[in-house]
Amino acid sequence: MSCPFTSPLVDLAFLLFPTLWIGLLVGVGFIATPTKFQAQSLSLPVTLDVGRSTFAIWNNVEWVVLAVLAVGAVGILLPIQTMVLEPTLNARSVNIIAGGRLEPSTDHLIYIVTDALKVGVLGSVVWKEMGRLLSLLLQSH
Repeated sequence: MSCPFTSPLVDLAFLLFPTLWIGLLVGVGFIATPTKFQAQSLSLPVTLDVGRSTFAIWNNVEWVVLAVLAVGAVGILLPIQTMVLEPTLNARSVNIIAGGRLEPSTDHLIYIVTDALKVGVLGSVVWKEMGRLLSLLLQSH
């Protein structure tokens, strides 16, 4: 039996929003971002500038989806990315765009790991919600 405070639309939102977020996260973070570094016509400074713009917009989109869902662990990972990793990565990009050279850093790897963790958390939310909705469906028949 469903919680008396939920509706089919709320149930659907808790299934579709994490699924949408996973799709966007994979598309932006794991497909589009690495791909732009393969474009030989883009210099590194241009590629980094595009990345900074992309991730600024992407970060805002993630905050909107998080506000709709209020998903636990993602609510911890996203602030880490926003307040710790993005400023550091942006500063590195600005330095490189200005012609500077930087020592290797693990910041990008940490950002990728937090994205992978978000995919895992969101996937588990989708899995749990699918199971709950299927159970409700089976109980009603």
